This record gives sequence, structure tokens and C-alpha cells, in this order.
Amino acid sequence: MKSLGLNEIREKYLSFFEGKDHLRMGSFSLVPQNDKSLLLINAGMAPLKPYFTGQEKPPKKRVTTCQKCIRTGDIENVGKTSRHATFFEMLGNFSFGDYFKEEVIPWAWEFVTEVLEIPEERLYVSIYEKDDEAFKIWNEKVGLKPERIIRLGKEDNFWEIGVGPCGPCSEIYFDRGEEYGCGSKDCAPGCDCDRFVEFWNLVFTQFDKDEEGNYNPLPNPNIDTGAGLERLAAIMQGVTSIFDVDTIKAIRDHVCKIAGVKYQEDNKKDISIRVITDHIRAITFMASDGILPSNEGRGYVFRRLLRRAVRHGKLLGINKLFLKELALTVIETSKEAYPELEEKKEYILKVLSVEEQRFNETIDQGLEILKEYIKELKESKQNTLSGEKCFRLYDTYGFPIDLTKEILEEEGFTLDEQGFMKEMEAQRQRARSAREETTYMGSEESIYTKLNKEWTTQFKGYNTLNVSDAIIRAIVTNNEFINEAKENQEVSIIVDKTPFYAESGGQVGDKGIIKTDKGTVKITDCIKVSGNNFAHIGKVVQGSISVGDKASLEVNKSDRMATARNHSATHLLQKALRNILGNHVEQAGSYVSSERLRFDFVHFAPLTQEELKKVEEEVNEKILENLPINICETNIDEARKMGAMALFGEKYGEIVRVVNMGNYSIELCGGTHLKNTASVGTFKIISETGVSAGVRRIEAVTGQAALNYFREQENYIKEAAAILKTVPNQVVRKIETLINEVKNNQKEIEKLRAKISTSAVEDILSSKQDIKGVSLLTARFDELDMNGLRNMGDNLKNKIGSGVIVLATGKDNKVNFVVMITDDVVKKGAHAGNMIREIAKVAGGGGGGRPNMAQAGGKDISKIDKALNKAAEILSGQLQ
Repeated sequence: MKSLGLNEIREKYLSFFEGKDHLRMGSFSLVPQNDKSLLLINAGMAPLKPYFTGQEKPPKKRVTTCQKCIRTGDIENVGKTSRHATFFEMLGNFSFGDYFKEEVIPWAWEFVTEVLEIPEERLYVSIYEKDDEAFKIWNEKVGLKPERIIRLGKEDNFWEIGVGPCGPCSEIYFDRGEEYGCGSKDCAPGCDCDRFVEFWNLVFTQFDKDEEGNYNPLPNPNIDTGAGLERLAAIMQGVTSIFDVDTIKAIRDHVCKIAGVKYQEDNKKDISIRVITDHIRAITFMASDGILPSNEGRGYVFRRLLRRAVRHGKLLGINKLFLKELALTVIETSKEAYPELEEKKEYILKVLSVEEQRFNETIDQGLEILKEYIKELKESKQNTLSGEKCFRLYDTYGFPIDLTKEILEEEGFTLDEQGFMKEMEAQRQRARSAREETTYMGSEESIYTKLNKEWTTQFKGYNTLNVSDAIIRAIVTNNEFINEAKENQEVSIIVDKTPFYAESGGQVGDKGIIKTDKGTVKITDCIKVSGNNFAHIGKVVQGSISVGDKASLEVNKSDRMATARNHSATHLLQKALRNILGNHVEQAGSYVSSERLRFDFVHFAPLTQEELKKVEEEVNEKILENLPINICETNIDEARKMGAMALFGEKYGEIVRVVNMGNYSIELCGGTHLKNTASVGTFKIISETGVSAGVRRIEAVTGQAALNYFREQENYIKEAAAILKTVPNQVVRKIETLINEVKNNQKEIEKLRAKISTSAVEDILSSKQDIKGVSLLTARFDELDMNGLRNMGDNLKNKIGSGVIVLATGKDNKVNFVVMITDDVVKKGAHAGNMIREIAKVAGGGGGGRPNMAQAGGKDISKIDKALNKAAEILSGQLQ
């Protein structure tokens, strides 16, 4: 058996099935599309579910892929075993109602024994115990001896998820040898020991399970196979661990180099090495698909994996930012199969570096919090940290529970693991409830999924705004198909061809008119529905329309042109942002309509006014250069050679559409655009804000909308000038003059207040009361704020020498009180905090403070004088 590299095995597999007339498709994004049942793609067949269910027509009935996947169910075991991983690649070949067992079983055997040259005597297969058909093919057609075909029960060899498509499966095992076995005479495939390694599962989807539990035969059964690439590479390279496979070993060795440690010298360190090796693969691929770290959903998975990697780096003694270095090795070993790694390299490295830096800061904060918790435990003479506090460290500061446990044990304390798990389960329940209960595809079937699967709508709108010979295929109203729609009915119309652009890629659907001989429909939106059909949404405004009618369709030209201006401007904007901020800038979302454009992008700080100015100037400069906008269709490889930018999560076919703006901006895009950049007219940014961690948003206008914006701003200036009794170009100077006048007036007011206060002090001192030999001063100053009231109190306290001062203010409808008492009077029993509490209560407020000084608020201005009058009574009571 010859040794083959992981990349070599992948290529051999895909080439083999291409030779069996399969369409080779690139890996789908890790982000599921239109599937709410999954957080991340976790199996090779997951992105293909619409083809299996018949919701969408596959590009070919035979398909082969190598799909990147992430599973985190066993995350705690990653690093502790030789086989657990969060990131892996799944080889698969699929049939959508084409071939079945008779073909796939011999092909699998041919690939394993003839292409990979695995000796037949080291191979076993398992089948579902009732699947005699599979047994017969393995035995009679392939020639496998009956003793090498193991029948297993439903739990092992029958694939199903609730109701829907399901079926028996057959697995292929590699015998590693008796030395890896458990020693039992019954040891065979399916045993829990390490001898027999399952590496390829052939699923025969031949039933449809209904709500009653009946297994109904599918008229067109499917084939869904999955082979773990890393596991297969371990077999071919004669190693017992996926961490010894060539491409993964390269990352593992790089971890050891950075940490200055050797692999397989210390078990604890080996665990950390394996954790980092696995997690850096996962987060590098997640970043390449546009996933950003956050506190929820798939972003939380990203953050958790990254923080675990950093934490294990610290356990290995790595005290610097290191993920960026490791990501370069991941990119280098996998970029040939996944070109997006190289294309998004700068972005990937930036995302990892920023998040790693943030975590280093939060982990230090977490250590400080834990020190406080330990201090509290010592002071309260307790020995167990609560599960709630452990979870807060884990959830807020990324502290793994084992780290908290380790630090506590060093100080002689334990933690409430049961309480921690209770908090963890509560979080899981919140996450589950946040995700809706779903069907197999994660979304409820709509009326559109019942459309004829052979139908698609031909889009003609790149070259024309009019189509005169369309046929109405279906009419929907109130979620039902109807044959005829009459005046004033709200409808959704499916036609065979259309000039209307259906909402996608952030661009809104076109508006316009559909006419037949009998009626007219005003279209207000156009959307893509099942099977790449376009639904034209609108209202019958005249006559009636019927299924089968010949129709003419006309798009609103001014709306389409305004939308195209904004769409072309987003391309210019993205390029300008990358030039000015860096190539880490990537589109994170957009909205393009006839009124405005919104562009979300990855960046980790608000843009300065200078940066915004530069971006706006560069976009307008390219508009004035009148760059030609050339659009061509080519294959994905040629598009990449041209330097075309692709969008995250977008699944591009073999033929792609490239929008080239004078070689300045080159992007893959299916939207509608102008003929040249000058047609944008002008570009104006109206806002820049944050959307979420690491994502910024720019909103802008172009063309007529930009002129309207400038006109509106001009009107504001004219209105301001009229109010200021000046001309527009003198508004700023006039405002500066007024501000200086206000400042000078404020100074005069303060001088007057000081004079009034001095005079008031003399008046108050002359009106002091004697309460059991203690001087009491009470006064009200509605012109003072709280700060002024305190200053007045200090002034009076210095003047009085010995006594009690009680002051109040009702400024700006706010009631405030201050009580100050000299130290000698405090010794006689007076207490400012207790005194002010009773005083403030009269005015509907409360407060407190020290024995010598206190302040409080109130609600009822009309009760201020009554509250002040109560001061003498309260003081008298304290002096007893």
C-alpha cells in the first residue's frame, strides 16, 4: 500500500468520480444557505439538501465534492484523542435520482482497491441487517466473501433524521491489525476498540418516513456517500492519528516551533499542541467564509475555538500573538484546493490578530476578577466558588472551566461544577429556543416549492427593459394558485422570461408593468423563489389576467437607472475603502435601491473624518474619470486570474459574471450596472456607523438623490442664515460672534452671582436660629445648581465657625438639599445624613451621607420651604 498525501487523495477521489460522469463542485461555504436547521455545515451532504428534497434542480444528477465541515459536539475531547477534530473535510459522491446501489458499491470498491491500492484482505464492510440487496451486490458483484460482510442493526447502519428521506447504509472498514484490537474472539467491524477504522459510509436514501413512522419507498432513490479525508489519509500514510497526517503535521510542527516544545514528550503539552493544531484550521477556514467572532451563533463558535487555542498557547508558554503565523501554514497547505484562503489572506490574518489581541486583554481582566473572587472566599471563610461566578468568567472573559479550576486549586479552593453545568445548560436552552423548530431543510415549505421543478425563469434584463412574448405560467394570491386574477387583486406572477431583476446580492427587485390583452398589473417588487423562478409581486390595476396568457413586461427605466448608479457606486466604494484602509476590508452586506446605497464592511475601528474624506474623494475621482464598465462571462479560474473579488458565502457556478470598471474595480457580480462610471453623477457619504463588532456601515447617495441631499443641506444653511440675520457664507462667523457674546455674558452673570452670594451670606448669618445652644442657618437659592449650593454651604460653614447649615434649591424644576455640620456640633449628637433624610422626605425625596455633610434630592418644588422649616425640629430631636 503506497503512501499518499492528503491533497493527493482529495484530487484522486474527485478525478475518479469525474471519470464516472460526475460534476465536480467546489466546497460550499461553512455558512448554511437558506437552512435554519444548521449553525455550520457539518456534513458533505448538508449543502445539497435542496437537491435531495427536490426543492431545487441540481446542476447535474451526479455530483462529487470535497466539503469543508465543522462539528463542535465533542469539543472537550479534541486534543485528548487521536481522532477528534472540530474541522474536517468530507469526500462525497451523490446521485439525485440517477444511479443506485448496483453502481455505487462497485465504484467504491474500485476506488479503494485499484486507485488507493488498499489490500483487499485489510478491508471489511458493514450493511444494514435487513438489506439483502446490498449483501448480494457486495458478495456476488464485487466478490467479497460473506465473512467480510457484517450485518449491523438500525442504530449503526440506517440513516434517518426525524421524518423525511432516509435509508440503509453500508460502511467500509480498514483493519489496522490484531495489535490494535481488544482481544475478544468476537472483535469485528462495529466493535468499540481501535482495530477496525470506518472511513467511508454509503447511504442509500430509498425511503420517505412519514409522521406515522411508515417507510414509504421513494420513486427516485438517492445516493449520499461520505468519506473522512483526514481519516483516509491517516490510513494511507500508515499513521494512527490524524495529527500525524502530512498537512496537519505541518501545522502541528509549527505550533511546537513557536512554543519551543517537542511533541510526545509531555502528555499535557501534547493535548495543548493538538487543540491548537485543530482549532487554527477551523478558525482560518471560518474566517475565509466571512464568519466574524461574536457572542452568539456561529460567531460564538469562532470566538470559543479561538480563545481555546490562545489559552492552550499560554499553557505551552507562548506569550505573544501567534495565531497569525499558524494561519499562514494552514493557508499554504490548503490553498490549492481552497483558493479563497489565498484570496482572503490579508482579511483572515487581520480578523485573527484583532480577536487574539482583544482576548489577551480580556483574559487579563478575567484574572483580576478571579483574584477578587478568591479574596472574597478567604474573607468569608468559604472554600467553593459558585457555578454562577465560574460561568461568568467562562462566558464573559473566555475563561475555560479547567483554567478556573486549576487556579482555584493552587489557592486551596474548589468550584461548584454542578452549578456551572446548570448555567451552561441554561445557555444551551436559550440557544435552542432562539433557533426555530424546523423541517429537514430548516424552513417551512412555501407555495412556491410546489411549482413545476422543470420551470426556471429566463432573465433577459441585462440587455433590455422590455419583453413582449412572455407566458404567464402561474398566478398566486393569498398563498394559493389561481387561474385568473381580477382588478384590485394582490398577485404574484411567474413567467417563463422576464426583464425584471429579482432581489439578490443586496440589490432590490425591479418595479414596472405587466400587460396582457385583457389586463394590466402594476409590479412593485420581484423576488427569486424555488427553482430559480422569479415571482413578480404587484396588483391588478385594470381588467384581468390568466394563466397561459401572453404578456409584455416593462421595467421602470428611471428606477432601474437610479439603482444601477447606486450599485456601480458600491463597487467603487469597496475598492476605495480597500485602498485607504487596507485589503482586510471585505463586504459584509449591502443594500442597493433607487433611493440610496448601504454598504457593510469588515473594519475594526470607526473611520476618521480624514479617512471618510479620502474615500469620498477617490470615488468621485473615479466617477469623473469616466471609466468604462465592461461586463463579461467567464469561468471561475479565469475570473480569479483577472483579480476579480468574490463575496463571502456566495456559491459561484463554473461560469461567472465579471464587472470590470476600468481595471480599477473588478468584482464577481450578478447585479445590474451602468455603461461607465460618469453616469453615477456624484457620490456623497451621509453616514458612517458601527453595525457589530468588526463591521462598519456606510450609507451614501448618488445621482439625483445626491443633488437632493445637497439642496436640502443648502436650504438648512439658508434657514440658519435667516434666523441669524446674515447671509449663508457668513453663518459660521456669525455663530462664532454669538458664542463669544454668550461666553462674555456668562462671565458677567457669574460675577453678579458672586456679589449676590456675598450679600446673601451676610443676610443668612444675621437670620440664624438658636436651637439648644447650636446655631442653625436655613436658606433657599433657586438660582444655584447643586455644585453652587455646595460652594455656598462651604462658604457659610467657614463664616459660622460652629453650627448647622441647611440649604435648598429648586433650579430647573429639580429639588436639591445640602446639610453641613461643624465637627463640634457632630459631637453633640447632630448627624447630617440622618437629618437630610427626614428633610428630603417632606419634598418627596431621599438621600443620606456622612455625619458632617450630606446631600439629597426631592420631587415637589412646592414643599421646599416646608422642608427647610422642619430642620429646626429635626436638629432639636438629635441634640436631646
